[in-house]
Amino acid sequence: MIIEDYDFGIMRIDGKVYKKDLIILPEKIVDNWIREEGHFLKIQDLFEIFETNLDILIIGTGAYGLMKVSEDLIKKLKDMKIDYHISDTFEAVKKFNEIKNKIKAGAFHLTC
Repeated sequence: MIIEDYDFGIMRIDGKVYKKDLIILPEKIVDNWIREEGHFLKIQDLFEIFETNLDILIIGTGAYGLMKVSEDLIKKLKDMKIDYHISDTFEAVKKFNEIKNKIKAGAFHLTC
């Protein structure tokens, strides 16, 4: 799956436009993704991710990188031997599209 375009508050994948935060899994897209604490990403916000056998998780923290990622989440990814990349969403989209031959997922905050 390739992200065709991203700009503040909008992402296009396979011709479909998304205007809410989303999770991209190998087999589906979870749109209108809502986190328990908005701009703070925790383990429980990614239950779909942990039900999938992944090699790498890409986290887009927003156009300006305002979403923070909990240390507990990072520890869980390490414990599960899931590589990860955390950056603002512009860079995260580039990284997501660069990854080939790995089972990947992405969690993207589309606005701030």
